[in-house]
Amino acid sequence: MQFVIEHLSKGFEKKEVLRDITFSFDSGKIYGLLGRNGAGKTTLFNCLNRDIRADSGDFYFVQDGARRPVLAEDIGYVLSTPTVPEFLTGREFLKFFLDINEGRLQNLKSIDDYFQMMSIAPEDRDKLLKDYSHGMKNKMQMLINIIAQPNLLLLDEPLTSLDVVVAEEMKQLLRTLKQGRVTIFSTHIMDLALDLCDEIVLLNHGELESVDKANLDSREFKDKIIAALREENHD
Repeated sequence: MQFVIEHLSKGFEKKEVLRDITFSFDSGKIYGLLGRNGAGKTTLFNCLNRDIRADSGDFYFVQDGARRPVLAEDIGYVLSTPTVPEFLTGREFLKFFLDINEGRLQNLKSIDDYFQMMSIAPEDRDKLLKDYSHGMKNKMQMLINIIAQPNLLLLDEPLTSLDVVVAEEMKQLLRTLKQGRVTIFSTHIMDLALDLCDEIVLLNHGELESVDKANLDSREFKDKIIAALREENHD
């Protein structure tokens, strides 16, 4: 399966944020979407999730040689700032999600098995979500998307504000879940992209460019990318 973007553009007033983007992503890989803050990574994700309307272009899946549209249930979107119903407990939230999606979800585990998967302690499972830390809320948001098993998983800088232990747990989990889906991981941290991702894609001047990951290990090539991103900031 491939996820294909064709001629996608988006601007706000006089600023063109995404410029005629055409790119193909293969399933089974984690793509690091690398770009400085303000480069348009979140705008791209919001267009793909249809939270905002692109000015032009299209995106679709290619499966068994045939093109098909991207449906709402195909997409999982993990925001950098987790949004969860804080008036529910962790257990209530998870049960509610499972109940409203009954019949659509496959290979379900018990609620406590899911909590265990995310290393959420038994004493925290019945606490209100408003009392969860940022990292725990992020885990719950990630868990919902894991259960839904989307074909396209968009991760908008989900590890940036997490502590080292939680971030490592999340990275290991993402590596085990990448098969059978396209995962696009947005970040402005080059070393994080190198550590986690199979492929690196640079968002620069509103365009996507594939980067040879082997080259990124050299200081010279890193400096070249940093210079390009710094140049964009002065446009």
